[in-house]
Amino acid sequence: MAEQFVEFYYKAFDSDRSPLAALYGHDSMLTFEASPSQGVSNILQKIQDLPFKQVQHQVATLDAQPSDERGGILVVVSGALLVEEERRPMSYAQTFQLKPKDGSYYVFNDVFRLVYPAA
Repeated sequence: MAEQFVEFYYKAFDSDRSPLAALYGHDSMLTFEASPSQGVSNILQKIQDLPFKQVQHQVATLDAQPSDERGGILVVVSGALLVEEERRPMSYAQTFQLKPKDGSYYVFNDVFRLVYPAA
């Protein structure tokens, strides 16, 4: 389940971000580089307004585990991000809390961070 979700999420993010709206709910929260957004419209607006249009996620690690007795799933991803014409990838980490709803899942929490090299 987690692998399928991550594959769909990044494929949509890297090409046409509008289908991502279907993955969030009214109570969902996204924190993108310490900037919080809540609710589908605010989250989609944040994702659409990012300063880059061309992006490619390269997943390096994906870990998932059950998060509660109701069937939630915690998904932690790390990898490299290629933005626009940049040749040097940036490292990132992203965590998703997926919750069950109507026989499927939605993103309840989404936290994204670029990971900078230690000084």
